[in-house]
Amino acid sequence: MQADGEDRRAQLRAAGLRVTTPRVAVLNAVAAQPHSDADRVAATVREELGSVSTQAVYDVLRAGVGAGLLRRIEPAGSPALYETRTGDNHHHLVCRKCGAVADVDCVVGQSPCLQPCDDQGFAVDEAEVVFWGLCPPCQS
Repeated sequence: MQADGEDRRAQLRAAGLRVTTPRVAVLNAVAAQPHSDADRVAATVREELGSVSTQAVYDVLRAGVGAGLLRRIEPAGSPALYETRTGDNHHHLVCRKCGAVADVDCVVGQSPCLQPCDDQGFAVDEAEVVFWGLCPPCQS
């Protein structure tokens, strides 16, 4: 279920971040259009607020990622993309042709995505798996 503005404010407060109109607008924009890059988020926020600097959007995105409210993914050949789905170790499908991105849940059963053959002493708590292929429209 998508959070509304009040829920976004509560999320910001719970994360120890000041509640500001641009922060709420950025979180709403990312929630409405998951896997958006910063330019798309900025355009959406400007439609809602009228004017906001690109730097302010980047600052909010960075703070949101740092606070765990947003997740930043970086598929090869793509700018950083942002989403509000965090903390569940899900992965992504990316279309090689059009760049469409879709969420895919972690592999079920034994969790190979969190157990590398040799963890070299690392305490692994997250894995990023990107599945590449062609989305249904691009297969035509």
